[in-house]
Amino acid sequence: MKKGLLIIYSGPSGVGKGTVRSKLFEYPELNLEYSISMTTRSIRPGEIDGKDYFFVSQERFDEAIRNDELLEHASFVNHSYGTPKSYVEKLRNEGKNVVLEIEVNGSMQVMEKCKDAISIFILPPSLEELENRIRHRGTEEEKSIQGRLEKARIEVGYASKYTKAFINDDVDKCAKEIRDFLYELINK
Repeated sequence: MKKGLLIIYSGPSGVGKGTVRSKLFEYPELNLEYSISMTTRSIRPGEIDGKDYFFVSQERFDEAIRNDELLEHASFVNHSYGTPKSYVEKLRNEGKNVVLEIEVNGSMQVMEKCKDAISIFILPPSLEELENRIRHRGTEEEKSIQGRLEKARIEVGYASKYTKAFINDDVDKCAKEIRDFLYELINK
């Protein structure tokens, strides 16, 4: 059996990553599997350990870092998140093409450790359009919006470090372009 691809998937907040990803998973020929992250945050109602996340203590997470068990890791709002190496390798060895939807910092960590990773960056048509999308959500205060936009400006600067960048000016078109790109790599 051919080993599956490791696909890193990133882009700034508000670019439509989740929507495009959902479309990609509608293509059965891509044989995609979404990676599950390890986290130290508490399980929320309706979440299932081993399906939504691998929920662990901070001690266990720190041990995973010490033992080099994670492809990448980061902390957000007093909780740790990371991608377990063994889980990803198990899926890849089963022939699955594993998708890691992670931020730029995590992506750089994975690219350093996994030279065979395929990295995809989703770009907005423009930073002005990204701002419109974030504001249109109507879910955040101005300070948060400004923070997301500043972070997006920095993240967009990393797009050239990825295997390929795609502009999400139309969700279906963007998903199809990524599908075609991945399909060609899968069938090499």
